[in-house]
Amino acid sequence: MSYSALNQYRIMWVLVFFDLPTETKKQRKNAARFRKQLIDDGFSMFQFSIYIRNCPSRENADVHMKRVKNMLPEHGHVGLLKVTDKQFGMMELFHSRKPENKPDVVQQLQLF
Repeated sequence: MSYSALNQYRIMWVLVFFDLPTETKKQRKNAARFRKQLIDDGFSMFQFSIYIRNCPSRENADVHMKRVKNMLPEHGHVGLLKVTDKQFGMMELFHSRKPENKPDVVQQLQLF
């Protein structure tokens, strides 16, 4: 197995799925705050209530999942999913009936 093939199992994607109430002004503000916090932590919008983040390792993915857990809004439903780059790469995306390209991987500079 090549190095790049091993990386497909080491690199992780964290997906955050959420359905937050937005009936009142306060609820809309809380939902907007949660989205902003996700973006500030390096997540990108995949669909309106699905955000994704590429992580170089399982340990790094766990750190970001913990951060999301610490910013959970008071009300609503939030799901977290961690998958390997290999699994993420097997996703099929469609716009109507036409196949769609997968989102670009954001290259992030990490300083140790």
